[in-house]
Amino acid sequence: MSISNKKLLVTGSSGLIGSEVCVYFASLGWEVHGVDNNQRAVFFGPQGDTRWNQNRLADRLGRSFHHHELDIRDRSGVLQLLKELHPDAIVHAAAQPSHDRAAAIPFDDFDTNAVGTLNMLEAVRQACPESPFVHMSTNKVYGDRPNTIALTELETRWDYADPAYANGITEDFSIDQSKHSLFGASKVAADVMVQEYGRYFNIPTCCLRGGCLTGPNHSGVELHGFLSYLVKCNLEGREYKVFGYKGKQVRDNIHSLDVARFIEAFIAAPRVAEVYNIGGGRDNSCSIWEAFKLAEKFSGKAQVYTYVDENRIGDHICYISNLDKMRAHYPQWDITVSLEETIRQIVEAQATRTPPIV
Repeated sequence: MSISNKKLLVTGSSGLIGSEVCVYFASLGWEVHGVDNNQRAVFFGPQGDTRWNQNRLADRLGRSFHHHELDIRDRSGVLQLLKELHPDAIVHAAAQPSHDRAAAIPFDDFDTNAVGTLNMLEAVRQACPESPFVHMSTNKVYGDRPNTIALTELETRWDYADPAYANGITEDFSIDQSKHSLFGASKVAADVMVQEYGRYFNIPTCCLRGGCLTGPNHSGVELHGFLSYLVKCNLEGREYKVFGYKGKQVRDNIHSLDVARFIEAFIAAPRVAEVYNIGGGRDNSCSIWEAFKLAEKFSGKAQVYTYVDENRIGDHICYISNLDKMRAHYPQWDITVSLEETIRQIVEAQATRTPPIV
């Protein structure tokens, strides 16, 4: 089969990673089918609306993109679509993405993240078990256990004191005996199920346990989308709330393009029931204070903020993804977009984008 005849199904296609994957694979000649029902606007209100991104995909990709207005909680609808399309690969990026929001909507969170993923997996098993299934998981599956690692306090950030974590956290880090948030728990259920469908039914699956996935097409809100929301506050002169840890909490940030590139590598040479910690690694890590400085550098505006002593429940003090396993399994892949360039792109995109009507 020539690559131009290959079909990719992407859930959450109007979101950050989903839309990046759609554009990237369409550029490679794939026929792309996106599944999205703008549920993010339901979870987060008008500022979470992603219809603009759906329209962008339709305009940019034309006949190579097909939108399907479908909720992944619709079990029969999901199965019918998979049987109809028989896609050559599936990227499952649809989710309720906020661990803060999950506590207010526990059934919606679990039904979307855990049951929705099970609906997808079972449909794949029945319709196209040979097709690689890439699941966008999260580093929140580790709960707050990363906070048990000994830390050292530097001028603008926390960092690992234990040299064993110099390159970040590896995939064999325990997910047990920790506080996850309800979001983290629903994503653990999905993550383990993706692995199980791989091992039990020999389906090529992988879980990508994302750090901060970001880029210029992110509809960031306070409860989800760290850099996107931070830049939005900076540009609009809006107050950004820093929650605890002296503002020195650290995240590693990966541009959505580099996520799409890794997904391409996995689909080209799939493995069964793999798990990868996908993030920007140490080079693309920053604290909130450091992110403020970078946003200010590219916007020319001072960041308005307030500090709240209480940290978010289950929040990581310092999280850096160890990329050694990814690089070992797929040596042709590596990070190509720096943290500075990523923030520059976010500032540029948000400065020119028409905001949604609220």
